Amino acid sequence: MSSSTSETHTKCSRLVLKHGPKRILVERQMSYNSMLDAACRHFPSIPRNKVMLQTNRLAVCDGHYAEITAEVWDDILHLFHPVEVTRRVEMTLPVPLPLDNQLAPSKVNEQDSCSNDDEWYIDPNPSGQAPECDDQVTIKLVFRSGEIQTTKISREMQVDKLVADVSQTLGHSPASGLRVQAIFGRVTMCANRTIGSYDIEDGDSIDIRELRRRSCCKKPVIYLYSPSDIDVSVKLSLIPEWSLSVIYPVVTTEDHGRRLEWNVRTHQDGSLTEHNSGLNVSYLFWEAETNSQAFPRSPASKSQPVDTFNPASSSLDDTDSIVIPVDKVTVYLDNSLKVLGLHTEARTSFITYWLPSILKHEYVALRFVPQAAFERAASLRISPQPDVVTRVFMLFKGIRKEDLANWTNAQIQAEKDVAWWVNVIGVDPARAGDVTLFRVLEWGGMEVLI
Repeated sequence: MSSSTSETHTKCSRLVLKHGPKRILVERQMSYNSMLDAACRHFPSIPRNKVMLQTNRLAVCDGHYAEITAEVWDDILHLFHPVEVTRRVEMTLPVPLPLDNQLAPSKVNEQDSCSNDDEWYIDPNPSGQAPECDDQVTIKLVFRSGEIQTTKISREMQVDKLVADVSQTLGHSPASGLRVQAIFGRVTMCANRTIGSYDIEDGDSIDIRELRRRSCCKKPVIYLYSPSDIDVSVKLSLIPEWSLSVIYPVVTTEDHGRRLEWNVRTHQDGSLTEHNSGLNVSYLFWEAETNSQAFPRSPASKSQPVDTFNPASSSLDDTDSIVIPVDKVTVYLDNSLKVLGLHTEARTSFITYWLPSILKHEYVALRFVPQAAFERAASLRISPQPDVVTRVFMLFKGIRKEDLANWTNAQIQAEKDVAWWVNVIGVDPARAGDVTLFRVLEWGGMEVLI
């Protein structure tokens, strides 16, 4: 057999099967069913009854993908050169896209195919071709895992609607801590723009990226109470896992936004005057975001304190938290904050600030961070030294009703006297309420997103 004849025989007897990034060279099967069997054998995750083969390489296809059926297999079998077999996954969106979310084939990126190759698709859920419509565009959603999902949508659809549908398909709830980002041509697509505004054509790809939202330390406020007017220096220093995002009154920050110093004068009515700006305020305010670039710290060793707190890896579990339905949260928090030494205005501000976030859930798990542990994450140095410092920092997360079985102990702990938090946090409510002392009170919190 000549070299040319051998090469022609090889071309006719081999196919390249592709699923995601994986390519496998296999024997071309004379039987249509045997070809499907071969595809399923090499990609066992695809059910045998959900495979569909497609190609767009025949002239009759006019560049569009068409299903290859068993009845034409024998006639076209020898017309192909080596081909790709790609798994095309149907995306079932919670809100039907136009044309009832009919899947339509799309062209493959040129870098993913050879100029003389035919493209074949293994479809785990075959559907009929959607009718042509100028308002429709066929797109491929490309996920980081390599999976490709193809669908036909309206050019008038806004990007935020597409992102919301994809998020629901992926099972991302608002409390999951993950958000979806759509990228077209290396450009992040704007939420309020339409798909058509990006000049997207049939077969173009949109990259889907899943990003973790950064947890935010919300509204720690610092009250300073002194029996007489005094000048006070308040220095706040955060660990690398945190970066200050908002402060008030505004002062210069240092160490990449992790340290600051306020200089204020206290007044007997509880108000403060910030020396640099001359502002008269009720309290000092700061917020911080978790720093995703910070190198994660290793787990606590025996030589480290047990009551550690790291904003980048904070958690709640069945042993250290309480779980209650949201309709009981306000009363529970008011009773707890009262025994911890917070006055009426502080309790009211605390609850009303966090209530909108809490009401998004059916149940919540919450706990208060030990004061010593919080101090190691957000060091507070005050001069002159206060007689008593009370720092109350709450962590909470939403709990689904179906997951309550995993929080049995936490539900029991919710029935305990709220005074147990006094020992957990390590505060002295009696001294915190002594008006003859120089007292500092701080409250804040953070929603744990996963």
